[in-house]
Amino acid sequence: QVQLVESGGGLVQPGGSLELSCAASGSIFTVSTMGWYRQAPGKQRELVAMYFSGGSKNYADSVKGRFTISRDNAKNTVFLRMNSLKPEDTAVYYCHGELKRYWNDAYSHYWGQGTQVTVSS
Repeated sequence: QVQLVESGGGLVQPGGSLELSCAASGSIFTVSTMGWYRQAPGKQRELVAMYFSGGSKNYADSVKGRFTISRDNAKNTVFLRMNSLKPEDTAVYYCHGELKRYWNDAYSHYWGQGTQVTVSS
């Protein structure tokens, strides 16, 4: 069984910062991409940032220059540093991982349970 567990959400004032973390645990052979999505009330889930296994990163235009994704491969953990937060960043943030459980397994997608980020004064 594989679990992705997020932490670090909360309430922050506009202009503030938060850091999210997500650790993948369980029976894991290798992890490919890890990243973050978010879903605001009444909206579809959208990509925030993705960290590919080769080291490249991808960001949504709305967070470029404000958010930074990083990764600790040894711990199968991904982080999202969020600076200059805006009210429109308010959403539930979900961790995503693409991984193999065994050497001959196919890559599968896994999701965390979500963590609430609220940006409000």
